[in-house]
Amino acid sequence: MALIQVHSKMSDVITSTPDIIPVINRFGILLGTGDKTITEICASHNLDPEFLLCIINTYINEEYFPERALKSFCASTIISYLEKTYKSYQLFQLPNIERHFEFLIGRSGNNNNLGLMKRFFDELKTELMSRIHNDITTWFPCVRNMESGLSQENVDVDCSTNIIDKLNDLKHMFILHLSGEYEPNLCYGVIAAIISLEKDIRQNDRIRNRILLPLYKSLAQPN
Repeated sequence: MALIQVHSKMSDVITSTPDIIPVINRFGILLGTGDKTITEICASHNLDPEFLLCIINTYINEEYFPERALKSFCASTIISYLEKTYKSYQLFQLPNIERHFEFLIGRSGNNNNLGLMKRFFDELKTELMSRIHNDITTWFPCVRNMESGLSQENVDVDCSTNIIDKLNDLKHMFILHLSGEYEPNLCYGVIAAIISLEKDIRQNDRIRNRILLPLYKSLAQPN
């Protein structure tokens, strides 16, 4: 897909890639954008258009990763976006999967596989929430302090792909092992929500692990 530019209309971006909606919501951009361009939207929301474009294009294009551009932004800018992303996971995306799961189980026949899948999801959710907690309470404050010139002890950072791998496993459980009677529309809702979260975390981790982590290491070991 062609890269989004500052003169692109936000409505065109949303129409062509609806799954970008949660991402722009993190910047305070809601639906009802009219014919405004990226530049106009950023001006009205007091946003840096270059940073917004880096995030949007990274999310939309799997092969795109503006490492040099992202490294030009301060660590606190990247942390602020990651914090908003985590809030989206906690308040919207994870509850959405849980809600669809509960409806699916409640309206399906005797299907032990669904119960097992829900427990598997609960475990990966616990793992994700643990990493979010550690980032927000320990790592992010450490990076901000270092960026401000304050002395700070190094902290351990979880850069594993366990959560993405488990979301992929959960998706394949539905594809390969679902049995018994179930409501197809609700089942699709669960799968779609899992796929959306998996993609979001994968793209988010590229920013977290390939940009913020090297910035943190450079701050921890100044020349």
